Amino acid sequence: MAKIKTLADLKKMKEDLRSKVDLREKADSPESYVQIKVGMATSGIASGAKEIMDFLIEALEKRNIEAVVTQTGDMGYCFAEPTIEVKKPGEEPIVFGYVDTEKADEIIEKYIKLGELVEGIIPVNYQVIDEDK
Repeated sequence: MAKIKTLADLKKMKEDLRSKVDLREKADSPESYVQIKVGMATSGIASGAKEIMDFLIEALEKRNIEAVVTQTGDMGYCFAEPTIEVKKPGEEPIVFGYVDTEKADEIIEKYIKLGELVEGIIPVNYQVIDEDK
């Protein structure tokens, strides 16, 4: 456990614990929340994915948007890092590439809140295997 030397350290620890509890509570029914996965493989981290993840967590909380933000490994779009996958309840996930804080803010305001598509969507490049065959 980290040593607490200042009030800022204590506040940071409180915030970290609160976010972990919040994530556990939402884990029971994640499909009812906006789910955002941030690509945090080596290329994503090198491109600034950690900053994007921190921004998303803070911005969604400030706007009172119920969401689960998690990290994931390589999404296969290294050319477009940082990448995020956004899945709104009842909808197919959409992957956005070249996400910076400005783009993340636009995704929250236009796509998540208003349902409008924004620039930066990476087209799906795979097909689902039909299990009925």
